[in-house]
Amino acid sequence: MQGSLPWGSFLDAGTGYNSLRWVSSLDTERWAAVTASAGMARTARKAAAERLRSQDRVLVANWTSPELLYGECFDTVLLDYFIGAIEGFAPYWQEQVLTRLRPHVKGRLYIVGTEPYVLDAPATEEGRIVQAIGRLRDACLLLGNGRPYREYPASWVLRQLGTAGFRVREVRRFPIRYRERFVNSQLEMCLKQLDQLNDPALAQALRDRIEAQRAEALPYARSEQGLACGADYVIAAEPLDPGHHALPLPQHVPVDHPPAPQEAAPSG
Repeated sequence: MQGSLPWGSFLDAGTGYNSLRWVSSLDTERWAAVTASAGMARTARKAAAERLRSQDRVLVANWTSPELLYGECFDTVLLDYFIGAIEGFAPYWQEQVLTRLRPHVKGRLYIVGTEPYVLDAPATEEGRIVQAIGRLRDACLLLGNGRPYREYPASWVLRQLGTAGFRVREVRRFPIRYRERFVNSQLEMCLKQLDQLNDPALAQALRDRIEAQRAEALPYARSEQGLACGADYVIAAEPLDPGHHALPLPQHVPVDHPPAPQEAAPSG
């Protein structure tokens, strides 16, 4: 999607290990990486390691703060699984985030997300298993006083981009094959939440359910076809010309459908 465009100054608006490892490998003039989690900031700095330059920054801050990066613009801005993760730090704020970030985007905005799979009725057995893992994860997070991610579909993001003053350049969707790492990481997250429960009987029942879910899912995840379910998407957008109001999205946004499903990245 970037083609021959220079990366220039780069903002990783919701950084993590995987995204900053990639960003720090690019030919950028400088980059800033933001996270609301001090622990994630430490992890991100490890990802950059010796590639962290004097002009690069990892910031622990929340985008609800109007002072964050006030007056700064970036040639490239990345929202890597960011909109869904906002729920853990600024719940019910998703519809404002693109408007909040708009003044910082000078050139290209990339949004990476996952089509929601926890609520919709699955059409396949593999989809049913992935959905069951997602529902069990979210249930354990809620019972353990956590807050689940809230994924948003690409259609929702496209509407919000128009409202926030962006022009959509391209959309690509990547079907997912979930593997063993996904199954174990999600279920281990469930187990960690059980320590917060004050009901031993409920904790044991959930522990039994977690292990039963693992036993059901792993043979599929280890097979050649994996757990095929849902899709990730990447949206490329650019700000509308200065002085222009937000326009309706075009009737036909170019969409690329790759023939082969992609391996799922580890959550978080």
